Amino acid sequence: MNKNAYQKYKNTSVQSASREKILLMLYEGAIKFTKLAIKAAEEKKIADRGMNIGRAFDIIMELNNTLDHKVGGEVANQLEQLYMFMMEQYTKANITGSPEPLQANLKLLNTLYDGWVQAVEKLKKEQETSDKKVG
Repeated sequence: MNKNAYQKYKNTSVQSASREKILLMLYEGAIKFTKLAIKAAEEKKIADRGMNIGRAFDIIMELNNTLDHKVGGEVANQLEQLYMFMMEQYTKANITGSPEPLQANLKLLNTLYDGWVQAVEKLKKEQETSDKKVG
């Protein structure tokens, strides 16, 4: 597949994705860029480290900016605190060059991602059950 066709496919898959799928895609991106940043930090590749930290940071900032505190209540407040902590860790890793803050973020991201996957699966099952009752 040529690069242009792939980009069109990727754009279409994002544009047609559900909110839940987009959330999971954002987490997948943050995990990917954090892993790349860890590798770059360990290999002392400063430019690569900075670029990947920046991408992961931007994703976390977007997740934070889209929190709905009216709907999410206490969960949204806790996620906001977690996202703020993660952004601080990315900044610390970028300044010091140390992979440790990135590794801490990776653990958090994986835990959050797994939790969201389970929540999305539960939501799908509940929707299927209610669809069967209606149909």
